[in-house]
Amino acid sequence: MTHVQRSVQRAGERFRGGDPDAGIETWHAFSFSGFYDPDNVRFGPLAACNEERLAPGAGFAEHPHRDVELVTWVVEGELTHEDSTGHVEVVRPGDVQRLSAGAGVRHSERNEGAEPLRFVQMWLTPSEYGGEPSYEVVRGVADGTPYALAGGEAVLHVRRLGAAERSAVPDAPWVYVHVIRGAVRLDGDLLEEGDAARVLDSARLTVEAVGPAELLMWEMHAEPHFG
Repeated sequence: MTHVQRSVQRAGERFRGGDPDAGIETWHAFSFSGFYDPDNVRFGPLAACNEERLAPGAGFAEHPHRDVELVTWVVEGELTHEDSTGHVEVVRPGDVQRLSAGAGVRHSERNEGAEPLRFVQMWLTPSEYGGEPSYEVVRGVADGTPYALAGGEAVLHVRRLGAAERSAVPDAPWVYVHVIRGAVRLDGDLLEEGDAARVLDSARLTVEAVGPAELLMWEMHAEPHFG
């Protein structure tokens, strides 16, 4: 068994935010908004991993961002995105959405469908600040497909595993593993739906699915450059 430095955050340990009366439930993995924890500000360039649940008709009104990369994975339902650069898109399960805020952008996120919406949104601090905002949606991401940001300094791996199937964990200084569905074993730790692991120096580490499972793994090679 490979022994590496890691920590596990259980789904129930996340800070619960949002506005349940407005149909918004949020679970934060990192210090965020009104919840400030100086010891849990980021992991490598990853500064947020929010699990969002929006009831039909609920959503986040237009609001600003700057100097952040927003990467969104829809688990169930449909997410309607609209931003100040003119993009209006519906993001569905299996799609990866990226919004690079650059020097500034405004956007809204809504559930305009008839079914509940569940998505995971991850915020990364870019290697360079400023610039023009940009946006893209990659439709129908296949199992094992890597999605790179910042010239490969951060790479998102999507894995869908069958029972007892194993997958290598990316070899990187910082790796973040988030279980979307099912359960996996990571170097002796059982991770279930909503659980996450933060791994330092992950060489030769693997995950094994207990049953059918879906997970996201961030491979990160550089910390953000401040200033």
